[in-house]
Amino acid sequence: MGFQIVFIGAGNLATHLSLALKDNDLSICQVYSRTEISAKNLAKKLNSGYTTDPRRITTDADVYFITLRDEVYNKVLPHVRFGDKLVVHCSGSLPLSAISKYAKNTGVFYPLQTFSKERYVDFSEIPVFVEAGSEDNEELLMNLAGRISHIVKVLDSERRLFIHIAAVFACNFVNYLYSVASDIVKSKEISFDILKPLIRETAMKVHEMEPFRAQTGPAVRFDQNTILSHLKALEDYPEYRELYDILSQSIYKYHK
Repeated sequence: MGFQIVFIGAGNLATHLSLALKDNDLSICQVYSRTEISAKNLAKKLNSGYTTDPRRITTDADVYFITLRDEVYNKVLPHVRFGDKLVVHCSGSLPLSAISKYAKNTGVFYPLQTFSKERYVDFSEIPVFVEAGSEDNEELLMNLAGRISHIVKVLDSERRLFIHIAAVFACNFVNYLYSVASDIVKSKEISFDILKPLIRETAMKVHEMEPFRAQTGPAVRFDQNTILSHLKALEDYPEYRELYDILSQSIYKYHK
């Protein structure tokens, strides 16, 4: 039968990670998801079995990847019979110990990337951080990660948490600001597309210089006239006005 992997969860991360492992000749034997459509769709891509009942998750696999939302671990994992098999969570924010009450052998396999099912990403360029409760399990996870990524590092739970925090700032918060910008221009019947060259250049800058040096705009110059005119124009958008003010003050203090 060979080396077998189970995915507990069938969301964005599970989809990309399981397919990357499959493309590198690793066998995923089963997928679990709470909803049948999610489990069935991913299982079809992987040519694997699936279940929506955690009590029916196979006990014959070698490694179990947990790709559930952090808050539902305690609703699913107590029903799975892991025995002495390696159980690995993929969370950036949870410590290794978060799954120790569910399994004897535990690890972490954290790919640092944002995933959407409909968008392809090249896993070979994604940093993967691993941690394990033993040297043997650490070596196994390093080997698995090395099959799909050129950037693999062992990292403890505390430093992984701070990488995750930084990722929220660099990705999730930034994407929310794109949404704010989109709302603002669309309120004046202007397409968000007009901002895309600016967004592209802003992102490219940090590949060539430190973010501190790349910062521009009225806040870093403390251009009060421009800032006040912007705040006045945003009076009909109180939440965005407050956000603009907070960010402008923070940028000015950081650069001062």
